[in-house]
Amino acid sequence: MSIETFYFPEAEMIIEALDGEEPVDDPGYGSSGDTASTSLDSSALNFIHENGRRYHCFRDGLYLLPNDDLEQAREHLNHAMFLKLFAGTVHFARLQRDVALNVIDLGTGTGTWATACKYDLRTSHIRHANSELIVADLYPSSSVLGIDLSPIQSNWVPPNLKFMVDDAESEWLFPLNHFHYIHTRHMIHALRDWPRLLSRSFRHLKPGGWIECQEIDHIPYCDDGTLTGDNPIALYWTHIHSAFGQVGVQSSNAPRLASIMRSVGFTNVTERISFMPIGPWPGNRHHREIGWYWRTVLMEGLEAIALRAFTRVLGWRMEDIEVFLAGVRKAYMDPTIHAFMLFYTVCGQKPALEGTEG
Repeated sequence: MSIETFYFPEAEMIIEALDGEEPVDDPGYGSSGDTASTSLDSSALNFIHENGRRYHCFRDGLYLLPNDDLEQAREHLNHAMFLKLFAGTVHFARLQRDVALNVIDLGTGTGTWATACKYDLRTSHIRHANSELIVADLYPSSSVLGIDLSPIQSNWVPPNLKFMVDDAESEWLFPLNHFHYIHTRHMIHALRDWPRLLSRSFRHLKPGGWIECQEIDHIPYCDDGTLTGDNPIALYWTHIHSAFGQVGVQSSNAPRLASIMRSVGFTNVTERISFMPIGPWPGNRHHREIGWYWRTVLMEGLEAIALRAFTRVLGWRMEDIEVFLAGVRKAYMDPTIHAFMLFYTVCGQKPALEGTEG
């Protein structure tokens, strides 16, 4: 397999979460509840506890992964990994500078990307290890909205960053031709109809606006035969794809995103494919570090990704799941297995009106 890998040699920082740190008293900051919608029904603010994990209650079942503290910590680790992978860059779309941008982050999760985006809208790369919750100060005229099924975002946010509980696949209440930039990351396990979502995004983008999808292809590849079809890693992902497929989620859609974008009208479509080793087996130092991150993210997410899929959809018993996942963990730690996945960053632009600049 031929893989074009985009490597940023200056990517040498590790972003650490600021868990438990008290917010600083700053009049420029406030609770997201001050400006976000407060007309949520009770289901949006409640949670479901199942098999020892916590899940969203708003439109229960649309998303199979949990939203508890363990999963939120994994999301922060994921974000740190991508800052490492891309030298702190949080977007690749060619956004206009010195313009008050309307940005929406679909499936924002804890809001980590939306928060970091506030910084990167002003400069090309993040150069501050503690990018969380302070970045909007540097570009106060822009507006970023993060939406998610779960109300798990921080209450301490810049005034130009808002969060809202909503379903990205429902009808949008936003005006047409409204956003300058629409972003998704790690929505492959959440979305059922990518063509409809991208078509809707096209309509709601301003002429010249951009969409960017940062999505992993959750298929473990191997070039040297060290990962066989009967390996627990391969079997795990086979079962995952089967279960998610039965509920309408095709979790291997990342390679199709560029063609879908073109089919709904986007132009200047670019596809950036990044090499994501599973474990620190590559010889290249940068790839080894990414491999350590990615293996940790996958192992921390073994249960999170599998529990509802295996119990609700495939009908497995918990004791069988625990035994199976123990084998998968052991396989992930085997240094003789040289597996990897591919991460797709796909950007597309809505054609600009004649005589205007996108």
